[in-house]
Amino acid sequence: MSRKQESMSATKQTQPSAAAGDDFSLKAILPPLLAIIVGMIMVILDSTVVNNAIPKLVDYFDTDLKTIQWTVTGYTLALSAVIPLAGWMTDRFGAKRIFLITIALFTIGSVLCGIAQTPEQLILFRVIQGLGGGMMAPIGMAMVFKLAPPERRGSIMGMLGIPMLMAPAFGPVLSGWLVDSVSWHWIFIINLPIGIIAMILGAKYLPKADRQAAPHLDVIGMCLAPIAFSMLAYGVSEGGTSWSQTSTITGLAVGGIALLLFIFVELRQKQPLLELRVFRSSDFTRGIILTWVVQLALFGAMLIVPLYLQGVMGYSALETGWILMPQAICSGIGMPISGRLFDKIGARPLAFGGLTVISVALFILSGISVDTSLWVIIPCICIMGLGMGFAMMPLNTHVLNSAPRALVSRVTPLTTAAQQVIVSFAAAGLTGYLTSQIASHAASAGADANPLSAVVAGYGDTFFLSACIVTTGVALSLLLRKPKRQEVGGTAGGEQPDPAMMAGH
Repeated sequence: MSRKQESMSATKQTQPSAAAGDDFSLKAILPPLLAIIVGMIMVILDSTVVNNAIPKLVDYFDTDLKTIQWTVTGYTLALSAVIPLAGWMTDRFGAKRIFLITIALFTIGSVLCGIAQTPEQLILFRVIQGLGGGMMAPIGMAMVFKLAPPERRGSIMGMLGIPMLMAPAFGPVLSGWLVDSVSWHWIFIINLPIGIIAMILGAKYLPKADRQAAPHLDVIGMCLAPIAFSMLAYGVSEGGTSWSQTSTITGLAVGGIALLLFIFVELRQKQPLLELRVFRSSDFTRGIILTWVVQLALFGAMLIVPLYLQGVMGYSALETGWILMPQAICSGIGMPISGRLFDKIGARPLAFGGLTVISVALFILSGISVDTSLWVIIPCICIMGLGMGFAMMPLNTHVLNSAPRALVSRVTPLTTAAQQVIVSFAAAGLTGYLTSQIASHAASAGADANPLSAVVAGYGDTFFLSACIVTTGVALSLLLRKPKRQEVGGTAGGEQPDPAMMAGH
């Protein structure tokens, strides 16, 4: 046999083995990836289904909006409390064990929510849900990074992104169908079979992760942060009624003192719960403040829109879900486009354009009346979704790019936890403001006026406040600049942080 024939024969023999290796790699990744996706989709769906059910919860428990909004505020505050602990917990006990525990805790909390008998019970059980759900996403994403070969991480993370994009679109529709056709209890109880499936898949297919030497746990920071943020959210909620009443002043005072103590403690810790030293970067500070402004207005408005559609326009929960779907779809369309443009033109023009169209849509909504057509509202929420898709991704990327390289691995838990805190403030503040404005308009209109007119005027004022907040963001977006190049340093051996850990630490 000639050398050429031998070479061809060897090539034929090696090709099947390479293909088999590729097939084996894919087969090995899919089962644990499925376990992670099933677990994460519960949390992602739960973040979208409750907003649509709030009017039904207010009626069922015969309470007010200010009380029920704490089902959102308490949940998001619980998320923010445990997100920074994900890295320490996985190092101390192993990623697989903690992931399974969080699924179990979230599932138990869901079932308890489904059988809640009072608003106070529902709020407490939502906090339990949040304690379980907060660590699921960062641990799950970190596990995917470790499971996927480097050359396939992009495609594997793309698979993980599918439920993240679909859940906001179909969550309100699923919630509406369950609320209208079955019962509100099932928006929570449906997590029981999903959680059991995720537990079985995870126990069977997730690889056992080696434990590592856990860093020092910042216990003082862990205690101060929930006190600070929950009391500030309470103060903001009460401030919607009156900024001078005792409950408002107490909440803001206690929360403010706890926040100052938290900042002091974190800056002195070698391994803080949240890495606040990144704020020494002016580019990072400008970017994250702008992100908070946008999130405050957008998430608050997205809580108010379902309330208006059901409470004023009389649509069912299912109809509301279908009406809200285009907003999520438009957001999903805007994200990949803005991702490509970001590399070419940077964050400033995208943030400016996205926030401008959002502010225009909110100003239009602020002029709503009893006779406003649905075909005015739908284009507005579509524009808001598109603007959100164009603005949020570039802003988040800009924040990561502007952080000092030595602290990059510590930025993700800070930004993720802060987002949940801002969402809680948005829910507490705007619902409190809405309630007070409706009461104010009703009192000034007199007994003979149409009560619906006072309600609509209150919603208009709330949309106007959101529009003003976003307009502030438009002005702040002009201050963005391309982050300066910074030397990589501060890590052991001068190495860059492991990307797999960015989601978990």
